[in-house]
Amino acid sequence: MTLELLKRITDSLVDGDPDATVEGTRLALDAGLAPLTIISDGLVPGMEVVGDRFQTGEYFLPHLIIAASGMQQAMELLEPELKQRHEVVQRLGTVVIGTVQGDIHEIGKTLVATLLSAAGFQVYDLGVNVSAAEFVSKVRETNAGLLGLSALLTTTMTAQRQVIDALREAGIRDRVKVMVGGAPVSQEWTETIGADGYAEDAVGAVALAKNLVS
Repeated sequence: MTLELLKRITDSLVDGDPDATVEGTRLALDAGLAPLTIISDGLVPGMEVVGDRFQTGEYFLPHLIIAASGMQQAMELLEPELKQRHEVVQRLGTVVIGTVQGDIHEIGKTLVATLLSAAGFQVYDLGVNVSAAEFVSKVRETNAGLLGLSALLTTTMTAQRQVIDALREAGIRDRVKVMVGGAPVSQEWTETIGADGYAEDAVGAVALAKNLVS
């Protein structure tokens, strides 16, 4: 019964059925399964399959977005249970993420944040149009080891450099790895501004994050 419930949750993510993911999570809780078990043996395997299929070209961006939505809704259901049991999800690291100042594009950044959370990171999503000072302040506050900077426009990508400069001025550049992404961003740009890594898509960003904290 336990394995069937967990497989149902995994399959619902792979099939792109968020309602079924939430219902499966609810049934698993009602059956007495521990929230951490539901996450590690039901939700995470489903997201891993979706991520793998996205990378091989079998799945596309809408598949990722739908699966991430299901994962997010299931976690909203599980979080009160985790708090009640005084349980915490084992975290790979802490990430601060946001879209840089002057840019209001949100979908890609939000998808990266969701997948990072699903992969086991503690994520602080600052939203869009985030100033360099806000990024620096949040990194200090959370002691984050990773910072994700998204820019979707050639006119705003220069703000990624400004954030890195602000980290240096604040004396905390050496304690945080900076990931950059967005349509106009390239590996060459990453090296030019002194960032630590670049990913073309959300799945790549998760792999990069894991690599940077390993």
